[in-house]
Amino acid sequence: MSADRPDLAPLIDHALLDPHHGSSAVRQCCEEARHFGFAGVCVASRWVASAREQLPLEGKGASPQLIAVVGFPFGAVPAAVKLAEAVAAAEAGADELDVVPDFGALADRQSTPIHDELAAICELGLPVKVILEVGRLDPDSLALLVEISIDAGARFLKSGSGFGPAVTVDHIEQLRQLARGRAAIKASGGIANLEQALALVEAGATRLGTSRGVALAQAMRG
Repeated sequence: MSADRPDLAPLIDHALLDPHHGSSAVRQCCEEARHFGFAGVCVASRWVASAREQLPLEGKGASPQLIAVVGFPFGAVPAAVKLAEAVAAAEAGADELDVVPDFGALADRQSTPIHDELAAICELGLPVKVILEVGRLDPDSLALLVEISIDAGARFLKSGSGFGPAVTVDHIEQLRQLARGRAAIKASGGIANLEQALALVEAGATRLGTSRGVALAQAMRG
């Protein structure tokens, strides 16, 4: 690893969000995260309890953190259902929550439902990342959603779910400018190679959500 570039491993949220994977893939994902020293393991809420068994608690802030997605991937479920999923994930042992907001309410310019939904989840006490889908929002909608998310208590702004356009340096720069230091930034979706990952970090990302964590870590070592 070159001395003039950051070690990516402590920034990577190792994602396993393909719904066609089972328990053996969850186990492997956790083993890889521990081996390479990744920041976190990101799984569907259905797998939190299983992943928790693979990632024994070692004290507050220990890596890798166990991250559950909530309302994933589209956020198009009632607020009560989303909150129930968040509660279930927290009770099963999640350390952090990556939450998809109500994009339908955003399209109708209804700020209150979005804020209240996110605030209720933030009140559970776990760090919350709000998945913004930067590549699909117009500038005004993105700016509004950023303000709602931060006001509700989100600690991170996440660029996307992976179901939209791939994250770009421009997306991260937009988020950094809108956040103004009030929330950290997670780049996610279509991170394909080492050069792209390093550019996203240079642009301001402090976490990288990707299913290619192992390949990136190996490329750093190469």
